[in-house]
Amino acid sequence: MKKHLKQLIAVAMAALLVMPAPALAAEVRIVAGAVGKDLEFLREELDRFSAQTRHSAEIVSMPAGTTDQFAQYNLWLAAGASDIDVYQVDVIWAPQLGSHLVDLKSAMGGEMRDFFPSIVESQTVDGRLVAVPLFTDAPVLYYREDLLNKYNKRPPQTWEEMTQTAREIMQAERAAGNDKMWGFVFQGNAYEGLTCDALEWIKSHGGGQIVEPDGSISVNNANAAKALTLAKSWVNDISPPGVLTYQEEEARGVWQLGEAVFMRNWPYAYSLGQSGDSKVRGKFNVTKLPHGGGKSAATLGGWNLAVSKYSENKDAAVELVKFLTNHDAQKRRAIALTHLPTRPALYDDADVAAAAPFFKGMVDTFLTAVPRPSAPTKRKYNEVSKAFWTAAHKTLSGDGSAEENLADLESKIKRIRGRAW
Repeated sequence: MKKHLKQLIAVAMAALLVMPAPALAAEVRIVAGAVGKDLEFLREELDRFSAQTRHSAEIVSMPAGTTDQFAQYNLWLAAGASDIDVYQVDVIWAPQLGSHLVDLKSAMGGEMRDFFPSIVESQTVDGRLVAVPLFTDAPVLYYREDLLNKYNKRPPQTWEEMTQTAREIMQAERAAGNDKMWGFVFQGNAYEGLTCDALEWIKSHGGGQIVEPDGSISVNNANAAKALTLAKSWVNDISPPGVLTYQEEEARGVWQLGEAVFMRNWPYAYSLGQSGDSKVRGKFNVTKLPHGGGKSAATLGGWNLAVSKYSENKDAAVELVKFLTNHDAQKRRAIALTHLPTRPALYDDADVAAAAPFFKGMVDTFLTAVPRPSAPTKRKYNEVSKAFWTAAHKTLSGDGSAEENLADLESKIKRIRGRAW
């Protein structure tokens, strides 16, 4: 009997030795910037992920400004830092950071067919899928529907019409005792956000895209100068002097206090504007951005998730990327944050439509949105963008005319390009 028992134990131990050991739980670190309630929502999603897997997940938070984020990301990746596993990356960063990121094509497999092809293509570098689309973005014009109705105005079609309507309503409201009212708030600080705003002004005036898809430098032209000159006229007229320091959240702060007629911002501000403590709750609507005689131009935005080549927890990091970009997670994000999904099917979802009724009309806007010139300028994009936003900010600040600053900008971009992009 004892001999038989010993044989059974030996067989059981041998079986244990050949069985694959369960994968150890990992701690995944995701780095992300935030506006509004982004980090709060991300924390909730990471808790869901941890409950469904044996992995824990922690957030490494960054400032909201994309310029600062990119600089830090670049430092970490260039140094081969292994303590960040997943990066939340801007749509324009794929060509610049791609060599440091894992190819996710095999891991995602056929599921990528459920995403907008153009967005997937934007995150594909030399045939490698370096980031999975999390949410897409295209800005809109927010307007006080109650005030436009009060003064018998329509949502503006052109920037000139917006300027006139903003001025008339602002002056009327101030005459009635509302001395804090401004006409228009936007992102006027010297950073990547101003590149987006100024690109929209210039493109919608027929002034090109700074650097065209074929690599030619187009920014120094009369239509571009006209657009920047108009924008300069807003500062300290329909826009507060402080707009020259505004990023997304500063503009939203003024808007949400009920102190602006119009605001240029991204869709995330919609749900926040309808929150319980908002002064504009139930009083506003959104429409496409005005144009300057051409077509409305909205800068293509959006954020994606990438896995670092230097991560020591690649498998768990890939699991996290797949979880945060799946159908249910994108639906929750669309409802909670009014972030535009990267899966077309969600635009027909009744719950999403109820939370963000303007989404359905946004599809054409972001499918035809204007890309920043990161593709033609490749690794030199950040230098080009900084030169552009600097020229735009100088013009808005009254430091030189639009014509002078654009001529100087053209020379700088030529030096950045050198012999080739």
